[in-house]
Amino acid sequence: MTAIRILVADDQEVIRRTLRQIFEAEDDLQVIGEVADGDSAVQRARELKPDVVLVDVRMPGRDGLSVTRELAGPEVADPLRVIVITTFELDEYARVALQNGACGFLLKRSGPGLLVEGVRAAVSGDMLISPQMTMRLFQQMGLPAVHDHRPAALTEREWEIARLVAEAKTNLEIGQVLGITAGTVKTHLRSVQRKLGLRNRVAIAAWAWETSVERR
Repeated sequence: MTAIRILVADDQEVIRRTLRQIFEAEDDLQVIGEVADGDSAVQRARELKPDVVLVDVRMPGRDGLSVTRELAGPEVADPLRVIVITTFELDEYARVALQNGACGFLLKRSGPGLLVEGVRAAVSGDMLISPQMTMRLFQQMGLPAVHDHRPAALTEREWEIARLVAEAKTNLEIGQVLGITAGTVKTHLRSVQRKLGLRNRVAIAAWAWETSVERR
C-alpha cells in the first residue's frame, strides 16, 4: 500500500514535531516535509506535490487561508488537498478556508484519531470539520438543511453510529464502542448517507446533532 504523503506547515516546531509523530505512527501516512511559514508552504507544496497539505491559519508571510487559496482555490488548475488547522475556534476562519478550497478544518486540540481520519478523508474525497463548529457552519454557509430527514429511516445501529460520528469519533473508535469492526462501521455509514441523501461525514454529524436536539 502506498503511503499518503503529507506536508506540514506550522510556525511552531513543537506542533510540527507532534503532528509528525501522530501521522508517522500510522502505517499508511508519511510526512514528507515541514515548513514554518506560508510562502515556504506554497513553494514546497508545488515542488513536492504531496497528497495532503496541513496548514496552520496563523503563520509568517502568507497565512494559512491565503496558502489554501493558492493551492486549492477555485482558480487553481491542478488543486491540492489542503486541511486547515488552528487553535482558534472562529467561524470566519472555517468559512473562508472552505470557500478557498480546503477539504477539512480541524482544531489543533482535536484528538490524534480525528487528525488522522481527516487526512484519510481528504484523500478519499470526503471532508472533516471539527464537530464543535459543524452546525454553525452549515447554518452560515446555507448548506442543505438536515432536519428534513426522519430518524425513522435508519436502523437503531445506524442511528447509534450517526450519533457517535457527531461526537467526532473515528470509525475505529466507533467500532470499539459498539464491538464491531471499522469496516462494518464504514458500511453502515454508507447506508446512512444513501438513506438520508447526505453527502459526507460532516453532513451526518450535523444531521445527528439537529435530530438529537429535536428528540429531547
